Amino acid sequence: MGPNLRHRKLIAAKPEKGSPIVDEALLRIAALYKVEDTFRGSDPDQRCAARQNLSRPLADAFFTWLAAQAARVSRKSDLGEAIAYMLELQNGFRLFLDDGKVDMDSNLVENAIRSPAMNRRNALFAGHDEGGRNWARCSSLIGTCKMNGVEPYAYPQDLLTSLANGRLEKDIDALMPWPQILAAKASL
Repeated sequence: MGPNLRHRKLIAAKPEKGSPIVDEALLRIAALYKVEDTFRGSDPDQRCAARQNLSRPLADAFFTWLAAQAARVSRKSDLGEAIAYMLELQNGFRLFLDDGKVDMDSNLVENAIRSPAMNRRNALFAGHDEGGRNWARCSSLIGTCKMNGVEPYAYPQDLLTSLANGRLEKDIDALMPWPQILAAKASL
């Protein structure tokens, strides 16, 4: 869980009149994102090295500063709760610093699952409960195909043909989209 989930609590805690603490915290987080943008897409080893040199000092300074702010703010206030939350979960925030394969935040994943999740929610109005569940199952399957580079029309067509030909009880793993995903990646 990267900083995006944690700084949302800061934004929600910002009073209508504004808060210099929230503003400063967001500037410090923005500085981390700016550094990350300079080597996004690089080799994981290069990312890790750059994070050690550039991002770790910023993260260390941020959490030192945040701890000092926690001492100044009532822990029972919205801002105090947001700061305590960030300090409590800072180890999760720092995961990206030591592993170049880990993204700084979960924005890519959240954006990728937003459409299937919205479609499942929309399935609530499919007429009746079982219709909604079936719609959600199909939408999840098609969304999984799209996210993994499997053609979303061909896979269900192949699946239903295989099921109609009696493959239901044997080799069920071969019916999953994973073999097609692996084949598509191997052809790249």
